[in-house]
Amino acid sequence: MDRAAQPPAPRKGRRRVCLWAGLASCVLLTWLAGGRALVAGAQERRYTVAFANLTEEPGATLEGTGFTGREVRESFALAVRRYPIDLVVYDNHRDAQKALANVEDAIKRKVDLYIQYLDDPATNVKIGQSLRAARIRALAINTPVPDAPLYTLDNRAAGRIAGEALSEYGAKNWRGLPTIGVLVGNLRAQEHRIPDRAQGASEGLKRHLPALKITPLETQGNPAQVAPLLAKVLATHPGTKVLIAAMDDASALAAKSALDSAGRLADGAVVGQGVDRTVHGGMNDRKEIDPSNRGSIVIGSVAFYLDRYGYETLPIAMRMLRGETVAPRTVTQHRLITAANVFIEYPPYDMN
Repeated sequence: MDRAAQPPAPRKGRRRVCLWAGLASCVLLTWLAGGRALVAGAQERRYTVAFANLTEEPGATLEGTGFTGREVRESFALAVRRYPIDLVVYDNHRDAQKALANVEDAIKRKVDLYIQYLDDPATNVKIGQSLRAARIRALAINTPVPDAPLYTLDNRAAGRIAGEALSEYGAKNWRGLPTIGVLVGNLRAQEHRIPDRAQGASEGLKRHLPALKITPLETQGNPAQVAPLLAKVLATHPGTKVLIAAMDDASALAAKSALDSAGRLADGAVVGQGVDRTVHGGMNDRKEIDPSNRGSIVIGSVAFYLDRYGYETLPIAMRMLRGETVAPRTVTQHRLITAANVFIEYPPYDMN
């Protein structure tokens, strides 16, 4: 073929122009797609969600732990910032009439979802009826509302975690030595389901020590009663190791003090329940569970995470609002918090 008849080869400059044009088109399409996604996200409707807290009475603690209603409310106020939700907060004051008035107000506001936290099953039935009549969905915390998903702690599981930790400690460190178990706290407090917690602790204590004798010490919720009750047990069991499952952190700290007063710190091991700030605290607080305090006989406490309820329940609420199916029951993931993991679960709240 005649060389002159062949088409001229494309120049490198032209190839570069085409390449840059292609890249520009890709960037433009990507930007447009991303813009559409942003617009779609921005256009997602906002929801009005009501949260009726158990109580915010100053000094009142919840669920047999050291947590307060204020801490629960603050967790909702912080967690809601990541969702398209306008939050309306009520205080049930642990009072049936107040709780009923709160739900009526929420119905008048035409909220999209109602989160109910009240430890009164009969009143929750009435509240569920009112919400169903108004076609408003409900989400319950710790005490059921009929036909509503439930987010709840598990007292028996939490007690078992504590008991097993103590049983393992005793079997590992005191094998062959005389050892007893002690349950201490408000053991019969039905309103907090503490009997379930005590039962779980008893089961856990026998996990590695099936022949362990267990002594219950009922304080009726008064930590000042721990010292005289435990002193009697120590006096009747000289030279005996003592595994103490406390029903709350205040009782755990009181048990440690009682052992110290009796000169028996070396004979004791304690696990509490709750993990509130009395045991993990801030940077400058005197903390019982802390990496620098590994020698403490309070070997840990079982976390209840009431101060994270907003972070735990609002994702469930969002799935409900979007019409997704949610589990009828979601349980708190209780964990044993020790000096080894406390900064992972609870970094000091004032640490920079």
